[in-house]
Amino acid sequence: MGIFDVSLQSFDSVSLLGALAVLLLIYFISSSSFSTQEDRKEPPGPTPLPLLGNLLQLDTKRFHSTLLELSKKYGSVFTVYFGPKKVVVLAGYKTVKEALVNYDGVFGDRQASQIFQEFSQGQGVTWSNGDSWKEMRRFVLNKLKDFGMGKKVCEDKIIEESHHLIEVIKKFKGEAFDTTKVLVCAISNIISSFVYGSRFEYDDPVYVSLRDQARRRFQLLNSPSVQVYNLFPWFFKCVANRREYHNLVDDTKKINLALVSRLKETLNPQMCRGFVDAFLVRQQNEEESGITNSQFHTTNLVITVISLLAAGSDTTGGTLAWGLLFMAKYPKLQDQVREELRTVIGSRQVQFSDRKNLPFTNAVIHETQRLASIVPAALPHKTTRDVTFQGHFIKKGSTVFPLLTSVLHDPTEWEKPHSFYPAHFLDKDQKFVKRNSFLPFSAGQRMCPGQSLATMALFIILATLLQHFRFTPAPGVSEDEVDLTPSGNHGAVPLPHKLCAVPLI
Repeated sequence: MGIFDVSLQSFDSVSLLGALAVLLLIYFISSSSFSTQEDRKEPPGPTPLPLLGNLLQLDTKRFHSTLLELSKKYGSVFTVYFGPKKVVVLAGYKTVKEALVNYDGVFGDRQASQIFQEFSQGQGVTWSNGDSWKEMRRFVLNKLKDFGMGKKVCEDKIIEESHHLIEVIKKFKGEAFDTTKVLVCAISNIISSFVYGSRFEYDDPVYVSLRDQARRRFQLLNSPSVQVYNLFPWFFKCVANRREYHNLVDDTKKINLALVSRLKETLNPQMCRGFVDAFLVRQQNEEESGITNSQFHTTNLVITVISLLAAGSDTTGGTLAWGLLFMAKYPKLQDQVREELRTVIGSRQVQFSDRKNLPFTNAVIHETQRLASIVPAALPHKTTRDVTFQGHFIKKGSTVFPLLTSVLHDPTEWEKPHSFYPAHFLDKDQKFVKRNSFLPFSAGQRMCPGQSLATMALFIILATLLQHFRFTPAPGVSEDEVDLTPSGNHGAVPLPHKLCAVPLI
């Protein structure tokens, strides 16, 4: 089923006559964009149709899998058209790494989709470019490190949240529950402790609203109507899902502005509690210095905070959900992890430094990240200049999709690319081995700024949970029936499911 087959039902506000008129206009515009390539050798790809491009050749429910299939035919650098939008796709470990690491200055800009551009207004650390992005990324990384990211204080925050999580799970008394929801809450709380300087109770109304809004925004981003709007924004601006998305964004901004205002009232420049405090201090200093073009203004702060909370929570929380799902589906591997934990750790709290003595547990966590491929494609990049890359000419300003799932599932790098196989990260002596092609956080200057936090949280939380609980499928679901189908094109979280957690200690 093509993308238009499932989405045009939403466009009740646009008359058929007006639609046809605009489509004809787009036809003439797009026809010129699909003209023959210049003498310079541009990346190959399937022949696009006027207006639709290659949409009819892309399975919107298996979007990234379709791109993987196209790479087998057209090579590791190829072109597809999302409607009239031309996109260069990079596939495979060697190609993606070369582009993002060796040519990071060329492929280093960000290309926001229409709806993200409207949300970010070119602000924040995720969707901005140029000097604004460089200054904000430097500030974010420095301040998160100042507040302990990747250090012992970070480990203490994660362990504390693990204990809260254990108590929440115990309340289900072995009955099936939505693991993804509580895991995302736990990760969101850890990030909140860095951003705001404090955590929330899981049933705090403000916290519940923020998480519900983030979950619904994610659903809307994956809706067919929003995907079509991103392709044809001038035509489908009135779709209901777009309006709902922006209403949710406005509500989220209001909540975060209220939290920022509360912190501002009790701000002590000599004792910053978190990232927001540090930002407010910098904002005050620049205002007092008379700097007029400062990047440290309230809009930038709120957009950055929303991005940090939403992106980090869903990806790391979703990865943990995959980990428990894999353990429920493969109980023998779960037993092997638990036996290693029992032998090496016993009943004491797992520490991040224990990784070197827990090679199988570490391998299971890495394999979870690899197979789940929680971010199938890095957020769209944009070329900063004309470049000839691997013999192909790519114009300045081209949208580029680094296909991370093609790296993590590259058959030339992984023995069993589509199976859950922890031995990918173990040598013949069963010692843990690092793999260069393990790039779940992307690479280069746009790689995830929260990598060290996510790595520590994944290890400590998953190991701690497996110390305390045995995870099994919900009643009536056999291990063979556990569904490993991912959901969504913007993030490959598991499909909605429930697991049982049987207490062990």
